[in-house]
Amino acid sequence: MASPVIVVGHRNPDNDSICAAVGYAYLKNELAKRDGTASKLEYIPACLGPLPPESRWILDQNGIPAPRKLPHVHARVCDVMTPDPESISHDASMLEAGRRLRQLNVRSLVVTNDDGTFRGLISTRAIAERYISATDALDGENANPMAVASSLIESLGQRVDDLTYTNVLVLDREALLKEAADDLMASELREGVVVDDDGFAVGIVTRSDIAARPKRKVILVDHNETRQAANGIEEADVVEILDHHRIADVMTANPIKFLNLPVGSTATIVTMEFRKYGVEVPADIAAVLLSAIMTDTVILKSPTATDVDREQVDYLAGILGVDPTEFGLKVFRTRGGEDNMPVEKLVEADSKEFQFGDHTVLIAQHETVDLPAVMAREAEIRQHMAELKALHGYEFVLLMVTDILAEGSQFIVEGNRRIVNRVFNIECPEEGGVWMPGILSRKKQVAARILGS
Repeated sequence: MASPVIVVGHRNPDNDSICAAVGYAYLKNELAKRDGTASKLEYIPACLGPLPPESRWILDQNGIPAPRKLPHVHARVCDVMTPDPESISHDASMLEAGRRLRQLNVRSLVVTNDDGTFRGLISTRAIAERYISATDALDGENANPMAVASSLIESLGQRVDDLTYTNVLVLDREALLKEAADDLMASELREGVVVDDDGFAVGIVTRSDIAARPKRKVILVDHNETRQAANGIEEADVVEILDHHRIADVMTANPIKFLNLPVGSTATIVTMEFRKYGVEVPADIAAVLLSAIMTDTVILKSPTATDVDREQVDYLAGILGVDPTEFGLKVFRTRGGEDNMPVEKLVEADSKEFQFGDHTVLIAQHETVDLPAVMAREAEIRQHMAELKALHGYEFVLLMVTDILAEGSQFIVEGNRRIVNRVFNIECPEEGGVWMPGILSRKKQVAARILGS
């Protein structure tokens, strides 16, 4: 069975984070087919939060399944279990059980009920204890060797049910390995059985299985900062990083492929990798990648957009036979519904924490083609921002409401406005915000200036 490699973007995923994971996982699987490693490795796109509307739309439009929602990258029970354990019916004979244990060279067999569900375990230990108990007939003055032989012969005809252990440690396949390990070490038996929701045994875990403490293999896209990565990233084996942000603090045990380029979108880098390795980009993947570049570069209007981005946009648009600007606007319009969008989603869907000296700040961005509709909800937005500041202890929360058509952003700040005022030489009021013409990029025009001040 192929070992999974998770391809995942940052927390509070935006369209680039989702689409880069989908596109790069597809490319890696195609390369695995080419070099013969497909039977060993399977690249699986994942996400750390709900899909943005435009991501869900572009995936649905192209019949691509949504990336798997990933709560963490800690090692799980299913990462070490032996799947599909050997089993035997509860009404089989001990002679059959002994033969199967020997032939399969295993210590235990899963015992099943009549409907195939899990009942318990029969082990070589149980059989050995039964045989040893037969020697009780040799004790004392009236020892009877024939009674021993008779007892042993009788045992061969016993049902498996008679010697089944039922006090077996039952595990959930998604349980954290470090927690299951403690339970396994404390159990009387040296094994645990993984049972699914329907009561069927799907795996078995022994003490030797947990000794190596395996790590889940992960490829990071669109980030390289632990604050933005999946929970448990410190325990994972990060094998690659593709990003277009500043180099941060993700640590690896070994040298890896770390492709970090000053371009407007991680999807741009993924597209370049397709072309570098001569892998054809199918139309559905081309649509996904093009949507990500257009949203992350604000239809190539952002100062983060480069000639490299434009080249990849032309390449992908050529595959699809579309006008890239019209395509990008169509993607942006799928967001919609800003008059009734939950305020949590409006503010937090594309938000990132940054360390600023001894403080942590939250910089959020909401891109729109209808700025008045967003600003009509300013009081509600500010209240939610203030709640976030108090809950997480942020020095300030800054929301950029970016008008794609007008090519600028309205700054709304809750918390220590003095920092934002000083960095941008503005005066943020308590209501109304400040219009910042030409400010489209959180990374290059806002976060970089604040963190570098």
